[in-house]
Amino acid sequence: MTEAVLRALAAGATVCAYAAMCLAVYRREHDRRRAAARTAAALAGDGSSQAALVLFASQTGQAEALAWQTAGWLRDAGKPVRVIPLNQADAQMLRGAGSALFVASTYGEGDAPDGASVFAADVMRAGMDLSSLRYAVLALGDRQYANFCGFGRALDEWLHSTGATRAFERIEVDNGNSAALARWQTLCGGAGALSTTSGHDGSEPLPWRLHARELLNAGSAGGPVYHLAFEPPAGESAQWESGDIAQITLASDPGRPRDYSIASIPADGQLHLLVRQERHPDGTLGAASGLLSSTLAIGDRIALRLRPHRNFRLEANAQRPLILVGNGTGLAGLRGHLRARAEAGQHDNWLVFGERNARHDFLYRQEIEAWQASRVLRRLDMVFSRDQAERQYVQHRLLQASEEVRAWLARGAAVYVCGSLQGMASGVDAALRQIAGEASMRELNATGRYRRDVY
Repeated sequence: MTEAVLRALAAGATVCAYAAMCLAVYRREHDRRRAAARTAAALAGDGSSQAALVLFASQTGQAEALAWQTAGWLRDAGKPVRVIPLNQADAQMLRGAGSALFVASTYGEGDAPDGASVFAADVMRAGMDLSSLRYAVLALGDRQYANFCGFGRALDEWLHSTGATRAFERIEVDNGNSAALARWQTLCGGAGALSTTSGHDGSEPLPWRLHARELLNAGSAGGPVYHLAFEPPAGESAQWESGDIAQITLASDPGRPRDYSIASIPADGQLHLLVRQERHPDGTLGAASGLLSSTLAIGDRIALRLRPHRNFRLEANAQRPLILVGNGTGLAGLRGHLRARAEAGQHDNWLVFGERNARHDFLYRQEIEAWQASRVLRRLDMVFSRDQAERQYVQHRLLQASEEVRAWLARGAAVYVCGSLQGMASGVDAALRQIAGEASMRELNATGRYRRDVY
């Protein structure tokens, strides 16, 4: 054979091998999704009055995962069950239910999470008689906040005020405390070991290898921000969607898993994180951020679990225009969405992003400017707070562009916000309410067009 023919045969063999690998990955993912769908259908119940309701109020997806786990215990015990987001529940549904279990997270300083804001506004403010309902509440929170488990407590007190009967006293969980979760499992009649490392449609931890780490903001007045790239174990084909979370559990602190927004998509072949190094007043590094930004060497492995974050996925918004708003390392979740949109050829995107100084803090600058040049970004607003005498933030830019914000919303745009809870997220929420009005914001929330991943 000629050399050209041999090269052609070799190339053909490579293509075939790659196609076979892609087919295997597709089949594996297809089978996984079918299994997840079967599980969801089995837990959905038949809608009869005998079915127990498991309702979740979620911000980051943890409450949803625990709700599905709770439903699995009930189903295993022979109890029909329906799993429902709290925003989809109403007075008639609760009055018709014999029993209900509520898994409720708290947003910020005691507020309802986005997954329960409509319920809190429409149902909890209305007087009603739920004396036929027997219920229990699992409240998720973080003791770093003054109003620990604020919404879970408010939900429990509201249910009690309607005449509903507590099956047992409210259980409060501080950052995934396993003892409190084990008590919830026991009281709900669950069998088997409680797993806090995997949930409905989740994955088991895998040893990912650190391939690269790059400092993105040299000279910044803020904390160092690092781009990290991880590779999955050989032979593994990890799958996730933009908006999902990588969860790290430290051996030194197994009770407090750390969540990081994933900044890449599976097509990248790597899992990217954007991490700001935390340094305590005594000079020591934060446990998780220190490990990722300093201690972990290139080539070392770390156990990561990929956790679905359905409240921040694109899902039904995949074909809509997107307004993406964030600051700091919140760019990670927005970058994941933009990479997914670029791959899908969806270019109706507007990024509003804030940091300190353009000279030092323009994270992923080359990539963002390339997206702007190629029209993946229809509009880009970079807001650097310290580059002018009067500080400007992303909420100010939204107000300055209020007419265009209203025009995008009128075209059906969805709004995704990622970054710090204090200051940015609350400021953006107030700006959007001023621009769009309370009624429009309620509709955006109820229809899933307003989604936030904040911390």
